[in-house]
Amino acid sequence: MVLLAGCSGGSEEPGDDGRSPASGAPTTYPASTAPATIPAVRDFESARGPGWKPGRDSRVVADPDGPLADEARTVAGELGLEAAAGPAREGDLELAIDKDRKGGSEAYRITTGDGRVRITGAGDAGVFYGTRTVLQALRSGDRVPEGVIDDRPDRPQRGFMLDIARKHFTAGWIEDRIREIADLKYNQLGLHFSDDQGFRIESDSHPEVVSEQHLTKKELRRILDLAERLHVTVIPEIDSPGHLGAVMRAHPGLQLRNAEGTPARGAVNIADPRAAKIVDELLREFAGEFPGRWFHVGADEYRALMAEDPEAAYPDLAAAARRAHGSGARVQDLATQWLNDRAEVVRKADKQPKAWNDGFFEGGSVQPDRDIEVEYWTGKEIGAREPADYLREGRKVVNLNDEYLYYVLGEPNDFTYPTGERIYRDWTPAVLRGTEPVPANLATRDKVLGGRFAVWCDLAGAQTQAQVADGIRMPLRALAQKLWDPRDPSADWKAFRGLADRLDEKG
Repeated sequence: MVLLAGCSGGSEEPGDDGRSPASGAPTTYPASTAPATIPAVRDFESARGPGWKPGRDSRVVADPDGPLADEARTVAGELGLEAAAGPAREGDLELAIDKDRKGGSEAYRITTGDGRVRITGAGDAGVFYGTRTVLQALRSGDRVPEGVIDDRPDRPQRGFMLDIARKHFTAGWIEDRIREIADLKYNQLGLHFSDDQGFRIESDSHPEVVSEQHLTKKELRRILDLAERLHVTVIPEIDSPGHLGAVMRAHPGLQLRNAEGTPARGAVNIADPRAAKIVDELLREFAGEFPGRWFHVGADEYRALMAEDPEAAYPDLAAAARRAHGSGARVQDLATQWLNDRAEVVRKADKQPKAWNDGFFEGGSVQPDRDIEVEYWTGKEIGAREPADYLREGRKVVNLNDEYLYYVLGEPNDFTYPTGERIYRDWTPAVLRGTEPVPANLATRDKVLGGRFAVWCDLAGAQTQAQVADGIRMPLRALAQKLWDPRDPSADWKAFRGLADRLDEKG
């Protein structure tokens, strides 16, 4: 196809009217190639033409009273253009909802031709992702190529998790990460804000547990407003019944002790109803602060269940389990009931509960509720279960494989900082534990819902905020690619890293 109308905005070769500046003769354009983006677009229909880049008179066109008004204002600000009601004309970038578009609410189509660009999607999230592709195409290749892009994510959950409990991160730093991951088409940010070292968000129900360095409610709302505008859902986590040291500093009577009276680090006594009361009050408070769909209730590394013989080490818990669940019940049953009860609290607040995989036990008198999403991170715990076990039970799983996706400050306990190259070359959503994938029939997108890259701050002083941002930069980009497109990447690692450098330099 030969187009005689070019993009608005002063391209040099060929001329904006489709003619050679030297001769004025019509120009035949070469077939276009897919834009260079992270993640790469999945389908591209080539065409011949000059493509599009913004010019003096270009506008971002969308219904100012419609569902895409925010998206239009956002991308217009990024491009230095005016947001207008339309109708669209040559040189414009147009945003529109197409309820008949297939592929889900995050799918989109970009059509470039006749000197303009049109982004359509069944939902506003998909149109927003289309704007991310346009911005990256302009950074990497100076223009959006002529033709049609059809794009959609492979996995519905694509996330970054940040431990702000052990290390305080400023609101501005967190906002920068939201902008970064949104550009990469991530749709989740997890905030682990309660642990032994600190409770890092202002609380009205229990101000006594809050650490000196923390996010205020005003800062939190600013973070949540930005995230919502950029289609990132923020997932709160209050981990229990372990990792509650910050809460117990204000409430030492909740401390779990073993048969010898030795405190179990970070663990509350789950047989004490006062512990459930405080945790539930915090869960209800923060379920009201976070507007998103999910709430993470933790459940990992409860010290009583990390003992070789929990019933002998914690006889009071064993007795409480038998009283509550029958003569054959064990400590794990008491812990499972704790998990189910916390899940019910957030469920009543219209949240989908999530929990770590080592809070789900095999057998027992009490079973974990079926609707709790399993966040699989480790297979190193006592009585470790294969990830396929959870999938065969019909549980929904999210991949946080600590072999590839755990960035643990200071590299304690044999952790090493993950590299983008290793994720890019070797990891897939099916690789839930170690380096081997689960069977393909268990790794479909409706079973393994996605993945999340996690920063844990075990040795909080090991890196500054700036060093963390630099260290996670390429792993985040590699993971974005692997969660978006199930195919092997077409570019080798050197080319992928070079593209990331170009995009960041012009971003």
